[in-house]
Amino acid sequence: MTDWTIGGLAEAIKTRKLSPVEAVQGYLDRIEKLNPKLRAFITGNAEGALARARALEKEPPRGPLHGVPLAYKDLCAVQGLPSSCGTRTPDYFLSALECTAVTRLSQAGAVTLGKLNMSELAMGPFGDNAHHGDAQNPWRAGHITGGSSSGSGGAVAARLCAGALGSDTGGSIRLPAAACGIVGLKPTYGRVSRAGAMPLSWSYDHLGPMTLTTRDCAILLGVIAGHDPADATSSRRGVPDYVATLAARVSGVRVGVPENYYFDGLHPEVDRAVREAIAALGGLGARVEALRLPDPRPMVAACNNMMVGAEAAAIHSRILKERPGELQPSVLARLAPGLRVSAYDYIQGSRLRAQLTREFIADVFSTVDVFVAPSIPEPAPALTEAKSGTTDDVVKRMGRFSRLTRPINALGLPALSVPCGFSSDGLPIGMQIIGRPFDEALVLRLGHAYEQSTNWPTRRPPSL
Repeated sequence: MTDWTIGGLAEAIKTRKLSPVEAVQGYLDRIEKLNPKLRAFITGNAEGALARARALEKEPPRGPLHGVPLAYKDLCAVQGLPSSCGTRTPDYFLSALECTAVTRLSQAGAVTLGKLNMSELAMGPFGDNAHHGDAQNPWRAGHITGGSSSGSGGAVAARLCAGALGSDTGGSIRLPAAACGIVGLKPTYGRVSRAGAMPLSWSYDHLGPMTLTTRDCAILLGVIAGHDPADATSSRRGVPDYVATLAARVSGVRVGVPENYYFDGLHPEVDRAVREAIAALGGLGARVEALRLPDPRPMVAACNNMMVGAEAAAIHSRILKERPGELQPSVLARLAPGLRVSAYDYIQGSRLRAQLTREFIADVFSTVDVFVAPSIPEPAPALTEAKSGTTDDVVKRMGRFSRLTRPINALGLPALSVPCGFSSDGLPIGMQIIGRPFDEALVLRLGHAYEQSTNWPTRRPPSL
């Protein structure tokens, strides 16, 4: 029941081979069986999901997701459900509006199974959480799922939901997608409304889909993308038919392979898997060429770290000032310095980001159509290893694990993480495909073409 893709499940419900109630009950049974071990969900919605499924059974199809069970990161406001944002406070985030992306999915017929685990305040790339339990990687218990959309990655990989929403400020969709062997898309900044989702950084936050396949990612993106009056940063650009463009050939697409930074210091098995995936793209007709990218470290230091830190501290100033003891040590250590960022430094960082982004887009995309890079520098480490040592040790380890994804948030570019192999001990490896602003269609098309040439999407965690 729960091995369906979103597209296949929607078609089975449409043709009455399966009912919405049967689909929802199948996922609820699996959640009841596996979630105590995986800790992917914070809040369940069994009664609400079944009531919604029964209502949908009596209605004509509402849209492309009629009866499809989805779940959402616990920073998305969902009517009738609390939003803890990974904190110990069940209703930490209060919003007068439901998350626009959730509303659009619901209008397309989706059923809400519940709210998913996450790193506290979305500030951590490992998925550990002292309040709700550490999310467990379905491929190997005791290993990280990646974060901060930890429950989203684990739930999709374990088939506890057909798809999920995550958020990405420095890699929080792509890291768990890679660590859990699923597909995750960080769209272009402004492509998807963030209204009704708890912010971490207004300038760097993105919402995006996390699914088993690239085609499923395209289906969800087509529903949630587009301008929203409730989010002034959302783009007014038209939304393409992402699914329709997947079948186009990739022959002749110029794929850049960075010679610097992105392949430095990788685990050997990650390096091998990503380079084999690049060779496969070449075998499909893409024009693969070496590329030297602008060094992202100055932008990450001056823009990501300082600007995100300042915005996050402003957003969460109340808990930071009044109840700092409630926060995990690593979250507090990363959040507190934001209070000391001066207005001068913040403005200079913003100006530098704008300048470097213009230069990057003009220089890089004049020679290639996309560039590719690993999503994670190593297979998912053990949770005990990720959390070991002093708080300073943990924070530094966090920075190393997310160093390949953070630069793309500063640039605001669309980036798709697709599975591209497994380590010798069975842990997934992911590859990023990064494109021009608002060219999600090409990024998805390349990801789909690569996916069709491999068997990675057909593999599932052995213990499940």
